Amino acid sequence: MESSHRHQAALPQLSMFLAVARHRSFSAAARELGVSTSAVSHAVRQLEELLRVVLLHRTTRAVTPTDAGARLIESAGAPVKLALEALASANAQAGDVTGRVKLSISQGAVPHVLEPVVPVFRQRYPRVSLEVVVEERFVVDFVAEGYDAAFQVTEVIARDMVQVRLTDPFKYFVVGSPSYLAKHGTPRKPEDLLQHECITFRWPTGDALYAWELERGRRKWRIPVRGGLVTNNLQFCISMAEAGLGLAYIADLSMKDRLSDGRLVAVLQAYSPSEPGLFLCYPSRAQRSPALRLFIETTQEVLRRK
Repeated sequence: MESSHRHQAALPQLSMFLAVARHRSFSAAARELGVSTSAVSHAVRQLEELLRVVLLHRTTRAVTPTDAGARLIESAGAPVKLALEALASANAQAGDVTGRVKLSISQGAVPHVLEPVVPVFRQRYPRVSLEVVVEERFVVDFVAEGYDAAFQVTEVIARDMVQVRLTDPFKYFVVGSPSYLAKHGTPRKPEDLLQHECITFRWPTGDALYAWELERGRRKWRIPVRGGLVTNNLQFCISMAEAGLGLAYIADLSMKDRLSDGRLVAVLQAYSPSEPGLFLCYPSRAQRSPALRLFIETTQEVLRRK
């Protein structure tokens, strides 16, 4: 019984530990919580002493969870977040939702999803804060990094995720400017891309260049294209293709206007692969906060009107 009371009394320290783990920094956690760095460090030491385990690896350059710390984050992160949101909303007026929603989204999806949705959501729910992280990566660590939801395509969504459809199916196109195609010719089959200057893409989390994926019927290609320009920024890739520096491989969601007005021309259209759509995903319905539920509902409503 005494041990149980001690553990219950450690909830403030647990909250501080989760903030440190989320930011990988004592000072950043202190800024979020509005306390001193020494107070956060002391709270984490108290929690470690209570549990008799080391929860964080501390170096001069980084703070990372130990195995025990990772297990604690996995089991306690979502429940503590929901408890804090419940406390924050306890003093709110009836029907006035509070909380925080942290989202991961790729740059290409921002204008199609967040730009129309966020103004509506903020007007309706001004006491809910949104944190939007624009990043290009396949895997999102919801628990360790404190994300509530991510916008992803189906091929990278884990099976245990809840999926909410946001867009119709779309295609990926190989595109080039009229000036580039006039000078270098138009590729007729996937293998022709090996003879062209291609604006290549490198994921921030890996060293390998992205191989362009094409398909026709049941046959699929992964073409290891190369060129003199490598980027991890979609908008820059589109701009450079429009400037005639090479071919690019981009979802039609991101460039419909440029295709319709002729600034970019789609080639190899018979080989363009399709995606079922863009989805919002989150770990489970049990972890969905009221703020996230309202964000999902607003997103679906706004995008249906588009």
